Amino acid sequence: MPTFVRTDKCDGCKGQDKTACMYICPHDLMMLDMDGSATGHAMKAYNQEPEQCWECYSCVKICPQQAIEVRHYADIVPLGGSVQPLRGSDSIMWTIKFRNGTMKRFKFPIRTTPEGSIDPYGGKPEADLSKIEENGFFVQVNGYRTGDPSELIKK
Repeated sequence: MPTFVRTDKCDGCKGQDKTACMYICPHDLMMLDMDGSATGHAMKAYNQEPEQCWECYSCVKICPQQAIEVRHYADIVPLGGSVQPLRGSDSIMWTIKFRNGTMKRFKFPIRTTPEGSIDPYGGKPEADLSKIEENGFFVQVNGYRTGDPSELIKK
């Protein structure tokens, strides 16, 4: 089941151009209805294509107002229950509320490095594009060799 925004809780991230859910969605599904023409609720976020939602929970976890919900997987929460994550700076607290009113909380550390700290090209030589046309430019890189035209499948 795709994510949905509780309009009574959503504040459009205080009127910024891009909401937190828009920033984090890997499929670019979340939108901000500036004037209310799309949803009837001005300055509220919404999922523009619910059938395309990956149910990755990224928007649910990042929403500062806890306004985004999703039906949770049955192996985590039985039917009729609800889950609400609360993201801190170093962990996420998951609160599960069951149909009978019982609540359970689980705290997990965030398994990421600080934003902007990864150097993907660290320790690698600068690319020399002048050599790209040379024969064997890609040879001996992680065990790969240059292609042999005789090995191509021809129809």
